[in-house]
Amino acid sequence: MAAKKKNVPPSEFEDLKKEISCRYESLSKRLRDIARFALDNPSIIALETIANIANTAKVQPSALIRFAQALGYTGFSEMQRVFQSYVAEQSASYKERIRTEMAREDGPEPGTPSSLLYQFCEANIVSLKYLEDGIDQGDLDRTVQLIREASHVYIMAQRRSYPVANYLHYMLSHVDCRTHVLDGQGGMLSEQAQCMTDKDLLIAISFYPYAEDTVEVVNAAKNKGVRCIGISDSDLSPICAASTTHFRIHDAEVHQFRSLSATMVVAQVLATSLAFENEKNGN
Repeated sequence: MAAKKKNVPPSEFEDLKKEISCRYESLSKRLRDIARFALDNPSIIALETIANIANTAKVQPSALIRFAQALGYTGFSEMQRVFQSYVAEQSASYKERIRTEMAREDGPEPGTPSSLLYQFCEANIVSLKYLEDGIDQGDLDRTVQLIREASHVYIMAQRRSYPVANYLHYMLSHVDCRTHVLDGQGGMLSEQAQCMTDKDLLIAISFYPYAEDTVEVVNAAKNKGVRCIGISDSDLSPICAASTTHFRIHDAEVHQFRSLSATMVVAQVLATSLAFENEKNGN
């Protein structure tokens, strides 16, 4: 009798990302936290000791080992080698570049308004460069097509993401889109969301920690067959998981304050692209 073939764990980082995404919902909460940390901080996973990684991720070293074994590796070191190969091939990551800029000693005196202006500007420059290098042209084209084909476009965002919803609503309204912001005024969010049909499109924007109402609206839209564009910060975001296509965005963060520069640029690109599409078609 032939021996059962053992599943070979991913040896390439992109394959590992796909495996984590596929297995994410079946993992325990602690292992899901580690999955998110690993994909957001590949350099830390690649270069630090297991003790330092556990301390930074605020988990036990044994949890990191369980995470690796859950993905089919014999232990943490085997999985870590996949991260090491990936990091060796990449230039400095977004967060590393931010830390490098913030550590420069030739800027204004720390703690002054001038230094904060300097830090926010430098961080946003890195964030926008990361966006430029990392966004997929195919995703942009598909999204513009989905917006153009939709009967109505609904936009859902809360807390710090809410300004993006209003701005996107403003811009799309100027290119002849029937656009609605799901703002839930008067406690009517559920009733507003019920108006969506499979001929419509939902654009959902949320970043960690994800707004529960936004996640619920995205899932409700998926169940109704409404196509969804997700704008979030991770492939493991519940917003992205339930979306037709999504954009992973890392906005600048300085002193725990996150900007919306990169997210706003994506909103501007989508609306302006639609305007050029209309002009090309003689509208």
